[in-house]
Amino acid sequence: MGLRPVLLNRRMAGIASTSFALVLGVATVGLLPAATTTASPVAAAVTADEVCADPTGTLARAKGGSAVEHDPNQLTLAQVHQREAEFADILQERAKRVGQRTLTTQAAAASVTIPVVVHVIRRDTTRAGGNIPDSMIQSQINVLNQSFSGATGGAATAFAFQLQSINRVTNSSWYPIRQGSTAERQMKTQLRQGNKSTLNIYLGALSNNLLGWATFPQNSLNVMDGVVVLSESLPGGTATNYNQGDTGTHEVGHWLNLYHTFQGGCSGSGDQVGDTPAEASPASGCPTGRDTCSSSGLDPITNFMDYSYDGCMYQFTAGQATRMINAWNAYRAA
Repeated sequence: MGLRPVLLNRRMAGIASTSFALVLGVATVGLLPAATTTASPVAAAVTADEVCADPTGTLARAKGGSAVEHDPNQLTLAQVHQREAEFADILQERAKRVGQRTLTTQAAAASVTIPVVVHVIRRDTTRAGGNIPDSMIQSQINVLNQSFSGATGGAATAFAFQLQSINRVTNSSWYPIRQGSTAERQMKTQLRQGNKSTLNIYLGALSNNLLGWATFPQNSLNVMDGVVVLSESLPGGTATNYNQGDTGTHEVGHWLNLYHTFQGGCSGSGDQVGDTPAEASPASGCPTGRDTCSSSGLDPITNFMDYSYDGCMYQFTAGQATRMINAWNAYRAA
């Protein structure tokens, strides 16, 4: 399925053109071949200076075709069962308190406004050092609002996003941001603001060819809670094929309790959402007509929770919208 016109209009709105070239280093995301790869195991080895985060609480997005050193893309079946059992227990307890009808009914569009705090992690005050302009951040908030409202062609969800503040931090020991590292924990411990309903987004150069990662919601607030996104993946950035803001949309989907569309492959309950067809592995590029599972439906390559190019993604499903609002009420609502 091609790029819908409304999506193209959304991408271009309010985005300043730039000819800035992405400065590449050993830990920054480079331009990689458009080839599909399966995710690395959750328990992949880490380098000596890294402390692996709880794999049941973190998901990441990598560029299609990349081989990452530490990429908790998919949870094991046991980890999914554990999370889903906990989620079901919380929903059952909430049903006893407020009534079952409130748990399975899609909330009105944009009925929840999420405050957003953005932390720009930079090596220095240059663009090459991670100091992206405010205009790119505002464009990212616009992309979130359009994606989650259904304006790009998918199902409307309950969520809208309001930028609360931008916090710029110059700290070379946090740049690039290394997933699962002691430095990441120190950074978030010092910077995170708000309660469980506050979305903290950390922007910068990232390690291990990752575009971003996010935490799942939990019963109690964890200092690691939030979303990390490659700064040059924001609208107007320099990450070719991944610079229209959909890494942010993808990671916020995880923060609201969505799995990847390819979670679990072709077997079992997959991503736990009934209206996203099963998918054996992450998509790369925009492979129209891709069908990797024998069950009905083509691969959901246009879904925000796949690994397709940004230009290919435009939708959440109604089932995903319901799962997100149920998770919000279970974990993040005040």
